Amino acid sequence: MRRPIPLGMLAVSATVTLLAAGCGTPPELNPPGTTVPRPSATASPSASTLPPQPPLPPPPSSPTATTGFPDSPAVACGGRPSAAQVITLLKRRGMLASSYNGRVTVGPMCAGTWQWSVLDTNNGPLQAVSEIRGNTLRLITAGTDVCSIEVRAGAPAGIRSAACDALPPSL
Repeated sequence: MRRPIPLGMLAVSATVTLLAAGCGTPPELNPPGTTVPRPSATASPSASTLPPQPPLPPPPSSPTATTGFPDSPAVACGGRPSAAQVITLLKRRGMLASSYNGRVTVGPMCAGTWQWSVLDTNNGPLQAVSEIRGNTLRLITAGTDVCSIEVRAGAPAGIRSAACDALPPSL
C-alpha cells in the first residue's frame, strides 16, 4: 500500500518550484545580441558604510538670477522682471503689436526662475510664461491657454498651478 504525501511536503515542493520559475528569462530565449548580466565577485557597499554627508547650506534669503524664487507658491516678482519687460518680450516675439498700449493685469508672478503674467488685450486676456536664463528673459509660451507640455514638464509648481490649475483669467 502506498503512503500519502504529507501536505507540508507538497507545499514546500510547490514553493521551491515557483521560486525557481521566477528567476528570469533563460539566456537562450533572450533576443540575439543581448548579454546576460554576470554576478560580480565584489559586494556593493551597504548604506551603513557610506561616509556621513555634510549638512546642506541654508537657502538664500533673497532671489538671485541663478536660484530665482521658491518653487511654490508663485509670488510677485518685485520688478524682476517688470511688467514692461514682459510686454517688450511679447512685442519682440510678435505676440503683441508694436503699438500695444495695454497693461499687465496679473503679475508677473514668479516661482523658481519662471514667470507668469496676464495682459489685457482687445481680444481678451493673454497669458505669458517666461523664464530667466542667465540675465535673459526667454518666452516659453503665450496665448489663452499656456498649459503646454513644456510648462507641465519643466515649470516650478507655483507656475504650473497658476498657468494650468487656476480658472482662466477674465478681465
